[in-house]
Amino acid sequence: MSSVTLTIDGKKITAPEDQSVLWAALDNDIYIPNLCAIRDNHDTPASCRLCFVEIQGKPKPVTACTEQVSEGMVVDLHGPEALRLARTALELLLASHPVDCKNCAANGNCELQRAARHLGVKLNTKRFRKLLRDLPIDDTSPVFIYDPNKCVLCGKCIRKCRESGIGAIGFAYRGFDRMVTAFGGEPIGQSPCNHCLDCVDVCPVGALVAKETQ
Repeated sequence: MSSVTLTIDGKKITAPEDQSVLWAALDNDIYIPNLCAIRDNHDTPASCRLCFVEIQGKPKPVTACTEQVSEGMVVDLHGPEALRLARTALELLLASHPVDCKNCAANGNCELQRAARHLGVKLNTKRFRKLLRDLPIDDTSPVFIYDPNKCVLCGKCIRKCRESGIGAIGFAYRGFDRMVTAFGGEPIGQSPCNHCLDCVDVCPVGALVAKETQ
């Protein structure tokens, strides 16, 4: 496969011509905040809105996970408009996220924490009114626990489950009530889950946690 040369954050790199800006950056040790991207999955929803970048010649910021690299492309990770959009997206996520890091299994390995450090956003930001959902935790699976209150609705677990051919979980409801659940709103323990834990492995926060780590 052919490759292209581009510049990201002042660093000249090469990348496969069909690769996204996000993975081209990450593969070259250039961090761009992200929650919903999965490598080699071209059905990227760009739902988290954390990976905004500015590209020379484009009139407005774009999401790095959906933008394909091209020869001579120049990508700015610190453009003021891209940073404004990414910071706002993160603060909106945190406004409905219970920030209890010291009691979370993902503490120290959480993409929200990493994104907040990178974007200069406080985890306990007060820019938007806090609105928590206080939903019951689903511990019906024999191998993992799902806490919908910590879920950032990135969809990674759903896409991984479908890739495995199981499709035990999906999104239900809309707006603020949106959540990951088994078909018909049944507990995950009653779904056809094969207990592979792929969903746990791709969760970027502490919403899905293996019971053996508890």
